[in-house]
Amino acid sequence: MNLETEVRALQRVPMFRDLDKGRLKLLAFTSERVGFSAGQVLFNRGDTSDAAYVILEGKAHALVDAPTGVLKVAEFGAHDLIGEMGVLAETPRSASVVAITDLLVLRIDKDVFLELLHQFPQIAIAVMRELAHRLERTTSRLARTGSPAG
Repeated sequence: MNLETEVRALQRVPMFRDLDKGRLKLLAFTSERVGFSAGQVLFNRGDTSDAAYVILEGKAHALVDAPTGVLKVAEFGAHDLIGEMGVLAETPRSASVVAITDLLVLRIDKDVFLELLHQFPQIAIAVMRELAHRLERTTSRLARTGSPAG
């Protein structure tokens, strides 16, 4: 995958959609492309929140340990942003994220991500909107099924 392909992928991430191509190129250039094999852990619950990730290819899920066993709380696919909650809150990871399939991501360093939000308040609003939607979906699933990933 080359820089242009990464820019096209970033354009499909809802919160980055309004950034001009030059900014997206800079974001892609300053991010690290990382591959994970199916079953490999991107990060564990409790880890330091040092980066956010954009999934370019593949799927992953978020898992938490519960008294009844491991619970899947979310599933992510291409063009999803993950790991941003811990970066924003400056807290350890709230869940473990594991690749379901082979996975290719752009790893956006915490400082780069926060600078992006500082320079472009519309992205910060889009991130907050996405977090609110995730909370609403999880709450609805809990009410309907008793499981956060039902």
